[in-house]
Amino acid sequence: MGPPTLAMDSKSSPPVSSDALKNKNHNSISERQKCFASVSTGEEKPFDFLRVLFEGVIAGGTAGVVVETALYPIDTIKTRLQAARGGGELLWKGLYSGLAGNLVGVLPASAIFVGVYEPTKQKLLRIFPENLTAFAHLTAGAIGGAASSLVRVPTEVVKQRMQTGQFASAPDAVRLIVAKEGFKGLYAGYGSFLLRDLPFDAIQFCIYEQLRIGYKLAAKRDLKDAENAIIGAFAGALTGAITTPLDVIKTRLMTQGSANQYYGIANCVQTIVREEGPTALLKGIGPRVLWIGIGGSIFFGVLERTKQYLEQRRPGVQNPDTKQE
Repeated sequence: MGPPTLAMDSKSSPPVSSDALKNKNHNSISERQKCFASVSTGEEKPFDFLRVLFEGVIAGGTAGVVVETALYPIDTIKTRLQAARGGGELLWKGLYSGLAGNLVGVLPASAIFVGVYEPTKQKLLRIFPENLTAFAHLTAGAIGGAASSLVRVPTEVVKQRMQTGQFASAPDAVRLIVAKEGFKGLYAGYGSFLLRDLPFDAIQFCIYEQLRIGYKLAAKRDLKDAENAIIGAFAGALTGAITTPLDVIKTRLMTQGSANQYYGIANCVQTIVREEGPTALLKGIGPRVLWIGIGGSIFFGVLERTKQYLEQRRPGVQNPDTKQE
């Protein structure tokens, strides 16, 4: 039986060829596939890799620095909660300890992540069918996370050692870590970092992108800054809660230094559960969800605004605010 759109008065209409029927069937299937959050760009524009890369680097670096500066104290509290063993007392001083050195790493790490994520996402969206955009976002998020991890891991190691009071400055931290543990000390907990951050990046960006697409389809317009921020907050908070146990493991491995309290991810989990109970794997979930939720709001809000600003200043692009009243 043909689709409903083919119902016509057979007496007054010309005969329909088999090719026309096939085309109508194909169009009907395509329309049904778009029910899942999908992207339709209308005319297919040429893919300018360098332009997308450049804009992603600028937008990502800007968003990363802004959110890191705004929420660094909450991150410090979260780190100290997770690093404390047993009933250790929480230190409330020096909540901005290590911020300057951390920004030196956050800027290039965020720039690399978004700079890789954006062109990868756009390329995959051209390859994947419209009903599989979520897989494009998941894959692009994981690839972006893997690329930026080369900078993010040393930055995270130095930051967390300073947050827990082990070093007074970032240069001292780098020098002493390398002296005591070798260059590999800067990549302590690299496996657990990837275990936490690759799923985190993939899930967070997938949730964010899919919610934005669905919202735009429902509203039939571009999103406002506040709407991007709210969606970013929800995606960040949800993903942050889900990945808290992975974050605890990563923190313990990165902050143990040369003491070698844990021998890998499995041993770390077993030791924490045996000595402190399973609930210790959820340490710091409150500050983490708060930090990442607010951070997601700021990050994605700044990211989308910066991307929009850069896009409007491309050669030959008219500012949408001047097109119509």
